[in-house]
Amino acid sequence: MTNHDEASAVRPLTLAWVRRHLEAGERIVGIEALHGGITAEMRRLTIGTRDGGTRDLVLRSFVDPFSVERAEDWLGREAGALTLLAGTGVPAPALVAVDPSAAQCEYPSLLMTHLAGRTVLDDEGVETRVPLLARQLVAIHALRPAEQPRDYVALTTADTVVVPKGADAAAWAAAIDVIRRPAPPGEGRFLHRDFQPGNVLFDVPPPGPAGARITGVVDWAAASWGPADLDVAHCSTNLALLHGPAWGQRFAEAYEEAGGVLAATASERLYWRVRDGLACSEEVRSVAQPWREAGRAELTTRAVEQRLDAYVTSLMDAWG
Repeated sequence: MTNHDEASAVRPLTLAWVRRHLEAGERIVGIEALHGGITAEMRRLTIGTRDGGTRDLVLRSFVDPFSVERAEDWLGREAGALTLLAGTGVPAPALVAVDPSAAQCEYPSLLMTHLAGRTVLDDEGVETRVPLLARQLVAIHALRPAEQPRDYVALTTADTVVVPKGADAAAWAAAIDVIRRPAPPGEGRFLHRDFQPGNVLFDVPPPGPAGARITGVVDWAAASWGPADLDVAHCSTNLALLHGPAWGQRFAEAYEEAGGVLAATASERLYWRVRDGLACSEEVRSVAQPWREAGRAELTTRAVEQRLDAYVTSLMDAWG
């Protein structure tokens, strides 16, 4: 078995657990660290099959203390979501095994199939990808699970918002006042809760972005039940930070063009959009780092703070 680097190594108990869930005659022939995740260690495992071929699995392990404390809930949700999504047409991994309480592994872990494709975070081709993202999210929200997942959780409060240095103070004060209000009522939908370009895989064949198609949606650990605006707002924020505020605004339009239904009033839409933008203020550094690792070196923490300020200000200018 070959490792591409020392960081690829899988801990002994976890490795033994993985082997117990392989088919008869299969063995692990390669391990590669996958980069870009914020909360978990990710490994691609190349499996040698009995017929001489190979297949790939993905191992997801929560190792930092914050994530370990929440892993049983997160991995339980992810396992439930992957089970639900099997056969729905939503391109999600298939669940192989899960150890949410680390009963058999060193850390809470989940094993799933590997999907083809890659994340695409470049500015080039964003005008093609945004409608694809919107259509995919509409398809996710159209699912009606027999067993409804837990209700969404939104942790950000008016007191936890971190106003970026040099931000438009008046716009941020007005935005913070928006989320002091009670959350608007809304029809429940099956939510991904972290639907954004970093969790969507694309195939982009030559000659360029025009032929792009979605091959997978990953990271279902926060799957929940709640208003569609939550997922739309989250993807809008990420697009605004990756590509500029106009793309955050454009995504909501694309979602409705694809048949999605958002909150009825402008004030309700503003609430969800602002809430997600302000939530991002608390974790700009952790959001920006994987983007830089993926090749967007210009997206320093400061640059992302400035884009977040521009996005929040644009929301308040448009609807506040």
